[in-house]
Order: sequence, then C-alpha cells, then structure tokens
Amino acid sequence: MDWHEWHDAYDTPDSYLGRRLALVQSRVRLALDEAPPGPLTAVSVCAGQGRDLIGVLADHPRRGDVRARLVELDGRNAEVAARAAGAAGLSGVEVVVGDAASTDHYRDLAPADLVLVCGVLGNLTDEDVERTADFCAPLCRPGGTLVWTRHRKAPDLVPRVCGWLEERGFERLWVSDPALGFGVGAHRYAGEPRPLPSGERMFTFVGYDRLG
Repeated sequence: MDWHEWHDAYDTPDSYLGRRLALVQSRVRLALDEAPPGPLTAVSVCAGQGRDLIGVLADHPRRGDVRARLVELDGRNAEVAARAAGAAGLSGVEVVVGDAASTDHYRDLAPADLVLVCGVLGNLTDEDVERTADFCAPLCRPGGTLVWTRHRKAPDLVPRVCGWLEERGFERLWVSDPALGFGVGAHRYAGEPRPLPSGERMFTFVGYDRLG
C-alpha cells in the first residue's frame, strides 16, 4: 500500500475518506469549542497528512492555545503535514516521523486534552484494537476527548470498540450512523489519571489490505 497516494481521496469531498474526514473534523472542532480556557495539548496517532487536526486548527479561535504532536511513519505524509502546519502559522504543531505505536513519542504530552486515533483501528487485528483501547486511557486526561475511526465492514467491530473504551473509563459522546458505511466516534475519558508506560508498543500496524 502506498499510504501517500492513498491520501489523494481526501481531495474529493464526496468520497468515502472525504466524508469521513468532514465528520472527524466536526468532532475535533466541537472538542476544541468545549475545552476549558487555557493551554491545550493534542496528540494524533498515525497522523497521516494531519488533515483532521490541522484542517480545524487553521481557522479555529483556540489555535494559539494548542500544542500538538502528530506522529506518522511515512516521511512523505509527514512532510505534507509539516508544510500545512507551517502555511497555517501553527507554531504549536509538531510533526514527528516515527513509529506511532511507540508510547515514547507521547509521554511528555500525555495525558492530552485531545487524542486522535483516526485511520488506525481498521488496520489492526481485533486483539490489537482492544490493546490500543488499553492505551487510550493513559493518553487522554480525565475530561479529555478521544476521536477515533473504524470501518463498518462485516463483522462490524464498532460496537465492540465502544464497549472496550467504556470498560476502560470512557463515556460515549457520539458515534456516527451505521448507514454511512464508516464509523467515527467521540468518547470523553471519565476515569482516573493513568501514567503512560515508556517503551511499550500499543499495536502492530498490519494494513487493511492485508487483513482481508
């Protein structure tokens, strides 16, 4: 899979990815709108070209409050994200080229006010999706928002993802209509603060094309 070329579909608003991006951005925007005054932190796991967060921050009133880290393994996608952040004047946005599964990339920002796990869960085994849910709690501060995505191909794992998150202290804010054919979810962490362990791998990125 060429993950750089894969992002081209985002340029077509009525494509699967274009429609999903619009919903993700709406939840990111709402999370920023509702966040308390003062500095905010955000992390994006497998950030790709950063369209979900950078696309919102570019014209959001809270843009100057946000310190964000986007972690992406594909250097070409990371370069696109860095250019977009620079063009928008988002000096608080840092793009890191690296393995987004490594907890070490997030330890100095976690727990964050906003955690994005978009375009990730559909590329993992079911076991790793649940394992990733384990790490979402220490990534997210109490009261913080997690925005995530997952495809709705049979068997639809979205209800189980919601259950796994809710077992770990998250409260469901919103989940997209199954009729859309893709899942976008927003959960608020209502549990106790948990330290993010160092040197851990949250998941192994397999790729939806290899999972079948």
